[in-house]
Amino acid sequence: MADTVDTTDELPSTAGEIAEQYPDVWEQYSGLGKACSEAGPIDDETKRLVKLALAAGSESEGAVHSHVRRALEEGVDPETLRHVAILSIPTLGFPKAMATLTWIDDLVDE
Repeated sequence: MADTVDTTDELPSTAGEIAEQYPDVWEQYSGLGKACSEAGPIDDETKRLVKLALAAGSESEGAVHSHVRRALEEGVDPETLRHVAILSIPTLGFPKAMATLTWIDDLVDE
């Protein structure tokens, strides 16, 4: 699993614009993501699920979409992704967990 993207064609519009306008900044940012991903023993699917949970906790619809999209491309079962939202109920609260679930379903239900 790569947590960095090699081409700006695959990035969301705002990130793609930053990558094009500030390639040195984007390169360093991408390098940090790669270094963090490789810094420990967590397997790729678990890393993706943790990143999805962090995106949910930060209430970032765009980040949830990004991690769901990549998880689906990597073959993660949609029910596993939905389970992340369900697991967030006691910590984030029911409304935030349900928002996360709808963001997950935006892509799962396509």
